[in-house]
Amino acid sequence: MNNFKKIGMTALAASLVSTSVFAGELAVSGSASINWENYSGIAKDSTKSFSMGNQITFSGSGELDNGLNVSLSFVIDEGDNVDTASEVTSSIFDAHSVTVSSDALGTLVFHGEGGDSAQAAVGDTAAGNIWDNFDGKGGTTVRESRSGDNMMHYTLPSMVDGVAVAVSYTPATGEDESDSAYALTYTGIEGLSVSYGAGSNDGQAAGSGGSTTNTDTTSIKASYAYGPVTIAYSDHESDSNTATSDQDATSFKLSYTVSDAISISYAEEEIDSNGAAELQDAEYSKVVASYTTGGMTISANYQEADNTSYTTAVGEDYEYAGVSLSFAF
Repeated sequence: MNNFKKIGMTALAASLVSTSVFAGELAVSGSASINWENYSGIAKDSTKSFSMGNQITFSGSGELDNGLNVSLSFVIDEGDNVDTASEVTSSIFDAHSVTVSSDALGTLVFHGEGGDSAQAAVGDTAAGNIWDNFDGKGGTTVRESRSGDNMMHYTLPSMVDGVAVAVSYTPATGEDESDSAYALTYTGIEGLSVSYGAGSNDGQAAGSGGSTTNTDTTSIKASYAYGPVTIAYSDHESDSNTATSDQDATSFKLSYTVSDAISISYAEEEIDSNGAAELQDAEYSKVVASYTTGGMTISANYQEADNTSYTTAVGEDYEYAGVSLSFAF
């Protein structure tokens, strides 16, 4: 990691209406990867491809004279975002946020881009969203409460040992109403983590014309680590004012740490949708093995997806194999 002292933090302090100039620190970290992937299935010819991943994160922080801690995070990730004007995935700019915190007041994060609602922050499946690797090859998507640009995420100060409470607000955009969410996480027992989150994803405001879709999503996730073994389970329910849009996604993951360098895991996801034409649960599984030494990780994984469009048609089944060599610096 490279550290650059006192760069640009004075401007940040002024934008936050501070009472005086302060000295901060700007740190730069990054990651890179070389990947090989292969998708196959009856409806898809075997497709092998190589790709490169890269990301640079700038993180600035400092303390104001009034005791508030302020930090800035800005991520550069080539090809990660779609340019809304051209609809081309070419923008190098990714998530960015400003954080203001203190022990007494808690932590407020303003996400200019790339933020998650409080529910979505705990809403990944226990298996790690295997479905997302097959997104676009079927109709499966695990629904969450709405996140978006220029949203606020607030974590309350610690009131009970082992309990964290967070809330978020996503402003209205166009004809979409504003949305809110909250989450509670308990880590008071060694090795145990239990989270509950709930939030909304409401469509057009009343009287705006067109159809209005209002969705409430709840997430329950638990994991327990005992020695080298960790088991995790999650259940995500999405309830809509349109009955055929309801969804339930359950998942589990079993991980085993062989040594400080070697780990293996097995995970499954099952997504049940109430759509009129969706007669079969979508099912996913994944096995991963990884080896880490220093800042380098070599991982290999194999995944299967069945009934990706909620039907038993053989063309909706896929397989995936991948190998990745990643570096952190």
